[in-house]
Amino acid sequence: MKKKILFLTGTRADFGKIKSLISILDAHHDFEVFVFVTGMHLQHEYGYTLIEIERCHFKNVHTFENHTHETTMDLTLAKTIEGLSSYCKNIQPDMIAIHGDRLETLAGAIVGSLNNILVAHIEGGELSGTVDELIRHSVSKLSHIHFVSNETAAKRLVQMGEMKSSIFTIGSPDIDTMFSDNLPHLETVKDYYEIPFDQFAIVMFHPVTTESKEMQLYAEDFVASLLEDDHNYIVIYPNNDLGSQYIISAFEKLKEPSNFRVFPSLRFEYFLTLLKNAQFIIGNSSAGIREAPYYGIPIINIGSRQQNRAIHADIINVDYTKESIQKALQSIDNHKVQPSQSDFGKGNSTDLFLKSMLQFDIWEINHQKQFGTINFE
Repeated sequence: MKKKILFLTGTRADFGKIKSLISILDAHHDFEVFVFVTGMHLQHEYGYTLIEIERCHFKNVHTFENHTHETTMDLTLAKTIEGLSSYCKNIQPDMIAIHGDRLETLAGAIVGSLNNILVAHIEGGELSGTVDELIRHSVSKLSHIHFVSNETAAKRLVQMGEMKSSIFTIGSPDIDTMFSDNLPHLETVKDYYEIPFDQFAIVMFHPVTTESKEMQLYAEDFVASLLEDDHNYIVIYPNNDLGSQYIISAFEKLKEPSNFRVFPSLRFEYFLTLLKNAQFIIGNSSAGIREAPYYGIPIINIGSRQQNRAIHADIINVDYTKESIQKALQSIDNHKVQPSQSDFGKGNSTDLFLKSMLQFDIWEINHQKQFGTINFE
Protein backbone atom coordinates (compact mmCIF):
# COMPACT_ATOMS: atom_id res chain seq x y z
CA MET A 1 0.00 0.00 0.00
CA LYS A 2 1.24 3.47 -0.81
CA LYS A 3 2.13 5.62 2.17
CA LYS A 4 0.21 8.90 2.32
CA ILE A 5 2.49 11.83 3.08
CA LEU A 6 1.04 15.25 3.86
CA PHE A 7 3.39 18.21 3.49
CA LEU A 8 2.39 21.52 5.03
CA THR A 9 3.63 24.88 3.74
CA GLY A 10 2.75 28.39 4.85
CA THR A 11 5.50 30.62 3.44
CA ARG A 12 7.63 31.09 0.34
CA ALA A 13 10.68 30.35 2.51
CA ASP A 14 9.61 26.94 3.82
CA PHE A 15 8.33 25.92 0.40
CA GLY A 16 11.73 26.69 -1.09
CA LYS A 17 13.25 24.36 1.50
CA ILE A 18 10.89 21.43 0.99
CA LYS A 19 9.99 21.72 -2.70
CA SER A 20 12.56 19.12 -3.77
CA LEU A 21 11.42 16.74 -1.02
CA ILE A 22 7.80 17.00 -2.13
CA SER A 23 8.79 16.50 -5.76
CA ILE A 24 10.84 13.35 -5.23
CA LEU A 25 8.08 11.64 -3.23
CA ASP A 26 5.32 12.84 -5.56
CA ALA A 27 7.11 11.11 -8.44
CA HIS A 28 7.74 7.86 -6.52
CA HIS A 29 5.35 4.93 -6.85
CA ASP A 30 5.57 4.05 -3.13
CA PHE A 31 4.04 7.33 -1.96
CA GLU A 32 0.87 9.36 -2.39
CA VAL A 33 1.67 12.98 -1.66
CA PHE A 34 -0.66 15.74 -0.46
CA VAL A 35 0.26 19.41 -0.01
CA PHE A 36 -1.66 21.59 2.46
CA VAL A 37 -1.12 25.23 1.42
CA THR A 38 -1.94 28.07 3.79
CA GLY A 39 -0.51 31.23 5.36
CA MET A 40 1.34 33.79 3.23
CA HIS A 41 0.85 31.72 0.08
CA LEU A 42 -2.77 32.86 -0.11
CA GLN A 43 -2.25 36.54 0.72
CA HIS A 44 -2.09 38.83 -2.33
CA GLU A 45 -0.18 41.44 -0.34
CA TYR A 46 2.74 39.01 -0.12
CA GLY A 47 2.69 37.96 -3.76
CA TYR A 48 0.07 35.17 -3.66
CA THR A 49 2.79 32.51 -3.90
CA LEU A 50 0.26 29.72 -4.35
CA ILE A 51 1.05 30.37 -8.02
CA GLU A 52 4.58 29.02 -7.49
CA ILE A 53 3.20 25.82 -5.97
CA GLU A 54 0.70 25.36 -8.80
CA ARG A 55 3.58 25.62 -11.30
CA CYS A 56 5.01 22.41 -9.80
CA HIS A 57 1.91 20.40 -10.85
CA PHE A 58 1.75 18.29 -7.70
CA LYS A 59 -1.07 15.78 -7.83
CA ASN A 60 -2.91 16.76 -4.64
CA VAL A 61 -2.90 20.39 -3.46
CA HIS A 62 -5.35 21.71 -0.90
CA THR A 63 -5.61 25.39 0.10
CA PHE A 64 -6.83 26.80 3.39
CA GLU A 65 -6.90 30.48 4.38
CA ASN A 66 -5.70 30.77 7.96
CA HIS A 67 -5.28 34.55 7.97
CA THR A 68 -7.42 36.35 10.54
CA HIS A 69 -8.08 40.05 10.95
CA GLU A 70 -6.73 39.77 14.48
CA THR A 71 -2.98 40.22 14.79
CA THR A 72 -2.36 37.68 17.54
CA MET A 73 -0.45 34.56 16.59
CA ASP A 74 -2.48 32.28 18.86
CA LEU A 75 -5.72 32.88 16.95
CA THR A 76 -4.01 32.19 13.62
CA LEU A 77 -2.60 28.99 15.13
CA ALA A 78 -6.06 27.93 16.30
CA LYS A 79 -7.59 28.51 12.88
CA THR A 80 -4.80 26.57 11.16
CA ILE A 81 -5.27 23.62 13.51
CA GLU A 82 -8.99 23.56 12.76
CA GLY A 83 -8.49 23.55 8.99
CA LEU A 84 -5.66 21.02 8.99
CA SER A 85 -7.48 18.67 11.35
CA SER A 86 -10.51 18.62 9.07
CA TYR A 87 -8.34 17.88 6.02
CA CYS A 88 -6.50 15.07 7.82
CA LYS A 89 -9.77 13.40 8.70
CA ASN A 90 -10.59 13.32 4.98
CA ILE A 91 -7.32 11.94 3.61
CA GLN A 92 -6.05 9.91 6.62
CA PRO A 93 -2.30 10.52 6.09
CA ASP A 94 0.36 8.14 7.41
CA MET A 95 2.73 11.03 8.02
CA ILE A 96 2.66 14.83 8.29
CA ALA A 97 5.92 16.45 7.15
CA ILE A 98 6.59 19.96 8.46
CA HIS A 99 9.50 22.36 8.29
CA GLY A 100 11.19 24.83 10.61
CA ASP A 101 9.66 27.13 13.16
CA ARG A 102 6.53 28.77 11.77
CA LEU A 103 3.03 28.86 13.28
CA GLU A 104 1.83 26.51 10.55
CA THR A 105 4.60 24.08 11.53
CA LEU A 106 3.36 24.02 15.12
CA ALA A 107 -0.19 23.44 13.89
CA GLY A 108 0.99 20.43 11.88
CA ALA A 109 2.81 18.97 14.86
CA ILE A 110 -0.20 19.40 17.14
CA VAL A 111 -2.67 17.88 14.68
CA GLY A 112 -0.42 14.93 13.92
CA SER A 113 0.63 14.11 17.46
CA LEU A 114 -2.92 14.33 18.82
CA ASN A 115 -4.39 12.19 16.01
CA ASN A 116 -1.89 9.32 16.14
CA ILE A 117 -0.21 10.36 12.86
CA LEU A 118 3.56 10.21 12.49
CA VAL A 119 5.03 13.73 12.48
CA ALA A 120 8.31 14.32 10.62
CA HIS A 121 10.07 17.60 11.44
CA ILE A 122 12.56 18.99 8.92
CA GLU A 123 15.41 21.15 10.27
CA GLY A 124 14.67 20.77 13.94
CA GLY A 125 17.37 21.08 16.59
CA GLU A 126 18.56 24.48 15.36
CA LEU A 127 18.64 27.85 17.09
CA SER A 128 16.18 30.40 15.76
CA GLY A 129 16.09 33.29 18.20
CA THR A 130 12.97 35.25 19.31
CA VAL A 131 9.63 33.42 19.57
CA ASP A 132 10.64 31.15 16.68
CA GLU A 133 12.98 29.41 19.11
CA LEU A 134 10.03 28.38 21.29
CA ILE A 135 8.07 27.13 18.30
CA ARG A 136 10.93 25.11 16.76
CA HIS A 137 11.75 23.21 19.96
CA SER A 138 8.06 22.70 20.80
CA VAL A 139 7.59 21.17 17.35
CA SER A 140 10.55 18.86 17.94
CA LYS A 141 9.00 17.55 21.16
CA LEU A 142 5.71 16.91 19.33
CA SER A 143 7.43 15.14 16.41
CA HIS A 144 8.29 11.46 16.04
CA ILE A 145 10.90 11.74 13.26
CA HIS A 146 13.60 14.38 12.71
CA PHE A 147 15.34 15.23 9.43
CA VAL A 148 18.16 17.52 10.54
CA SER A 149 20.73 19.68 8.75
CA ASN A 150 23.86 18.68 10.62
CA GLU A 151 25.31 16.76 13.54
CA THR A 152 25.11 19.77 15.85
CA ALA A 153 21.34 19.87 15.40
CA ALA A 154 21.18 16.11 15.93
CA LYS A 155 23.12 16.40 19.21
CA ARG A 156 20.87 19.20 20.36
CA LEU A 157 17.80 17.01 19.81
CA VAL A 158 19.40 14.19 21.80
CA GLN A 159 20.04 16.73 24.54
CA MET A 160 16.30 17.50 24.43
CA GLY A 161 15.48 13.83 25.01
CA GLU A 162 14.82 12.74 21.42
CA MET A 163 15.82 9.18 20.53
CA LYS A 164 18.89 8.79 18.30
CA SER A 165 17.03 6.19 16.24
CA SER A 166 14.46 8.82 15.21
CA ILE A 167 17.04 11.36 13.92
CA PHE A 168 18.21 11.36 10.28
CA THR A 169 20.94 13.78 9.22
CA ILE A 170 20.28 14.79 5.61
CA GLY A 171 21.58 18.37 5.37
CA SER A 172 19.52 21.39 4.34
CA PRO A 173 17.41 20.70 1.22
CA ASP A 174 17.82 24.20 -0.19
CA ILE A 175 21.55 23.55 -0.62
CA ASP A 176 20.58 21.03 -3.32
CA THR A 177 18.79 23.79 -5.21
CA MET A 178 21.55 26.34 -4.63
CA PHE A 179 24.10 24.33 -6.57
CA SER A 180 21.73 22.84 -9.12
CA ASP A 181 22.58 23.16 -12.80
CA ASN A 182 18.95 24.19 -13.36
CA LEU A 183 19.11 27.66 -11.78
CA PRO A 184 18.02 30.32 -14.28
CA HIS A 185 20.63 32.61 -15.84
CA LEU A 186 20.98 36.09 -14.36
CA GLU A 187 19.78 37.84 -17.52
CA THR A 188 16.68 35.64 -17.57
CA VAL A 189 15.86 36.69 -14.02
CA LYS A 190 16.54 40.37 -14.65
CA ASP A 191 14.33 40.34 -17.74
CA TYR A 192 11.55 38.50 -15.93
CA TYR A 193 11.46 40.98 -13.03
CA GLU A 194 12.46 44.04 -15.09
CA ILE A 195 15.57 44.68 -13.03
CA PRO A 196 17.76 47.27 -14.81
CA PHE A 197 20.81 47.13 -12.53
CA ASP A 198 24.22 45.77 -13.49
CA GLN A 199 25.18 45.69 -9.83
CA PHE A 200 22.81 45.37 -6.90
CA ALA A 201 22.36 44.34 -3.27
CA ILE A 202 19.45 42.45 -1.71
CA VAL A 203 17.28 43.74 1.15
CA MET A 204 15.34 41.31 3.37
CA PHE A 205 14.09 42.73 6.67
CA HIS A 206 11.59 40.80 8.81
CA PRO A 207 9.69 41.77 11.97
CA VAL A 208 10.94 40.50 15.32
CA THR A 209 7.85 39.44 17.23
CA THR A 210 9.42 39.96 20.65
CA GLU A 211 10.27 43.55 19.64
CA SER A 212 7.00 44.38 17.88
CA LYS A 213 6.53 47.69 19.72
CA GLU A 214 9.85 48.96 18.36
CA MET A 215 9.51 47.65 14.80
CA GLN A 216 8.04 50.86 13.37
CA LEU A 217 11.08 52.88 14.49
CA TYR A 218 13.51 50.15 13.39
CA ALA A 219 11.91 49.96 9.94
CA GLU A 220 11.88 53.72 9.44
CA ASP A 221 15.54 54.08 10.45
CA PHE A 222 16.51 51.16 8.20
CA VAL A 223 14.74 52.67 5.18
CA ALA A 224 16.22 56.10 5.91
CA SER A 225 19.69 54.51 5.90
CA LEU A 226 19.04 52.87 2.54
CA LEU A 227 17.71 56.09 1.00
CA GLU A 228 20.92 57.89 1.93
CA ASP A 229 23.04 55.17 0.31
CA ASP A 230 23.92 55.01 -3.39
CA HIS A 231 23.87 51.22 -4.02
CA ASN A 232 21.17 49.68 -6.18
CA TYR A 233 18.76 47.51 -4.18
CA ILE A 234 16.35 44.64 -4.79
CA VAL A 235 13.91 44.79 -1.88
CA ILE A 236 11.74 41.81 -0.89
CA TYR A 237 8.74 42.12 1.43
CA PRO A 238 8.96 40.65 4.96
CA ASN A 239 7.09 37.62 6.20
CA ASN A 240 3.65 38.17 7.73
CA ASP A 241 4.60 38.05 11.42
CA LEU A 242 3.42 40.66 13.90
CA GLY A 243 5.00 43.98 12.94
CA SER A 244 5.22 43.31 9.20
CA GLN A 245 2.86 46.18 8.36
CA TYR A 246 5.33 48.69 9.77
CA ILE A 247 8.01 47.37 7.44
CA ILE A 248 5.75 47.27 4.39
CA SER A 249 4.64 50.82 5.12
CA ALA A 250 8.25 51.99 5.40
CA PHE A 251 9.13 50.20 2.14
CA GLU A 252 6.63 52.45 0.32
CA LYS A 253 9.30 55.16 0.36
CA LEU A 254 11.57 52.88 -1.68
CA LYS A 255 9.21 52.50 -4.64
CA GLU A 256 9.96 55.85 -6.25
CA PRO A 257 13.79 56.17 -6.26
CA SER A 258 15.37 54.71 -9.39
CA ASN A 259 17.95 52.64 -7.49
CA PHE A 260 15.30 50.45 -5.83
CA ARG A 261 13.09 47.62 -7.09
CA VAL A 262 10.55 46.37 -4.54
CA PHE A 263 8.85 42.97 -4.75
CA PRO A 264 6.27 41.22 -2.54
CA SER A 265 7.98 37.90 -3.33
CA LEU A 266 10.41 36.23 -5.74
CA ARG A 267 10.46 32.70 -7.11
CA PHE A 268 12.93 30.70 -5.01
CA GLU A 269 15.25 29.67 -7.83
CA TYR A 270 15.18 33.21 -9.24
CA PHE A 271 15.99 34.61 -5.82
CA LEU A 272 18.99 32.27 -5.54
CA THR A 273 20.33 33.49 -8.88
CA LEU A 274 20.04 37.09 -7.70
CA LEU A 275 21.66 36.26 -4.36
CA LYS A 276 24.52 34.47 -6.08
CA ASN A 277 25.24 37.60 -8.13
CA ALA A 278 24.57 40.25 -5.48
CA GLN A 279 27.15 42.66 -4.12
CA PHE A 280 25.85 41.91 -0.61
CA ILE A 281 22.69 41.16 1.37
CA ILE A 282 21.43 43.41 4.16
CA GLY A 283 18.66 42.88 6.73
CA ASN A 284 17.89 40.12 9.19
CA SER A 285 16.85 37.16 7.05
CA SER A 286 18.15 33.65 7.60
CA ALA A 287 19.17 33.78 3.93
CA GLY A 288 22.07 35.91 5.11
CA ILE A 289 23.08 33.24 7.60
CA ARG A 290 22.37 30.05 5.68
CA GLU A 291 22.53 30.66 1.93
CA ALA A 292 24.74 33.74 1.46
CA PRO A 293 27.92 32.25 3.04
CA TYR A 294 27.82 29.35 0.56
CA TYR A 295 27.98 31.86 -2.29
CA GLY A 296 30.62 34.00 -0.59
CA ILE A 297 28.28 37.02 -0.46
CA PRO A 298 29.04 39.77 2.13
CA ILE A 299 26.34 40.06 4.80
CA ILE A 300 25.15 42.96 6.95
CA ASN A 301 22.98 41.43 9.67
CA ILE A 302 20.82 43.91 11.58
CA GLY A 303 19.52 43.50 15.11
CA SER A 304 18.64 40.47 17.19
CA ARG A 305 16.57 38.22 14.91
CA GLN A 306 19.50 35.96 13.99
CA GLN A 307 21.52 36.48 17.16
CA ASN A 308 21.77 32.78 17.96
CA ARG A 309 22.59 31.86 14.36
CA ALA A 310 24.82 34.70 13.14
CA ILE A 311 28.10 33.07 14.09
CA HIS A 312 29.92 33.16 10.75
CA ALA A 313 33.10 35.23 11.01
CA ASP A 314 32.42 37.15 7.79
CA ILE A 315 29.01 38.46 8.89
CA ILE A 316 28.93 42.15 9.81
CA ASN A 317 26.56 42.39 12.78
CA VAL A 318 25.09 45.82 13.57
CA ASP A 319 22.34 47.21 15.77
CA TYR A 320 19.20 48.99 14.53
CA THR A 321 20.58 52.54 14.62
CA LYS A 322 21.13 54.57 11.46
CA GLU A 323 24.71 55.23 12.48
CA SER A 324 25.58 51.54 12.70
CA ILE A 325 23.83 50.65 9.45
CA GLN A 326 25.38 53.52 7.52
CA LYS A 327 28.85 52.71 8.82
CA ALA A 328 28.47 49.13 7.60
CA LEU A 329 27.23 50.30 4.19
CA GLN A 330 30.21 52.60 3.80
CA SER A 331 32.64 49.72 4.30
CA ILE A 332 30.77 46.85 2.63
CA ASP A 333 32.35 47.28 -0.83
CA ASN A 334 35.75 46.55 0.67
CA HIS A 335 34.48 43.52 2.60
CA LYS A 336 35.72 40.45 0.75
CA VAL A 337 34.37 37.03 1.65
CA GLN A 338 35.47 33.54 0.68
CA PRO A 339 32.71 30.98 0.03
CA SER A 340 32.00 29.06 3.22
CA GLN A 341 31.88 25.32 3.74
CA SER A 342 29.05 25.76 6.21
CA ASP A 343 27.84 22.54 7.75
CA PHE A 344 24.41 22.29 6.13
CA GLY A 345 24.98 19.40 3.77
CA LYS A 346 26.64 18.56 0.49
CA GLY A 347 23.77 19.02 -1.92
CA ASN A 348 22.36 15.49 -1.64
CA SER A 349 19.65 16.11 0.95
CA THR A 350 16.82 15.05 -1.35
CA ASP A 351 18.41 11.67 -2.06
CA LEU A 352 19.13 11.08 1.63
CA PHE A 353 15.54 12.02 2.46
CA LEU A 354 14.13 9.52 -0.03
CA LYS A 355 16.52 6.82 1.18
CA SER A 356 15.31 7.36 4.76
CA MET A 357 11.65 7.34 3.76
CA LEU A 358 12.09 4.02 1.97
CA GLN A 359 13.49 2.33 5.07
CA PHE A 360 11.11 -0.09 6.72
CA ASP A 361 12.27 0.96 10.18
CA ILE A 362 11.08 4.55 9.85
CA TRP A 363 7.48 3.35 9.62
CA GLU A 364 7.96 1.22 12.73
CA ILE A 365 8.90 4.18 14.93
CA ASN A 366 6.68 4.15 17.97
CA HIS A 367 3.84 6.68 17.92
CA GLN A 368 4.16 6.66 21.70
CA LYS A 369 7.20 8.88 22.13
CA GLN A 370 10.04 7.89 24.40
CA PHE A 371 12.41 10.17 26.27
CA GLY A 372 16.08 9.45 25.73
CA THR A 373 18.14 9.89 28.88
CA ILE A 374 21.65 11.31 28.81
CA ASN A 375 24.30 10.32 31.29
CA PHE A 376 25.46 13.72 32.57
CA GLU A 377 28.21 12.31 34.77
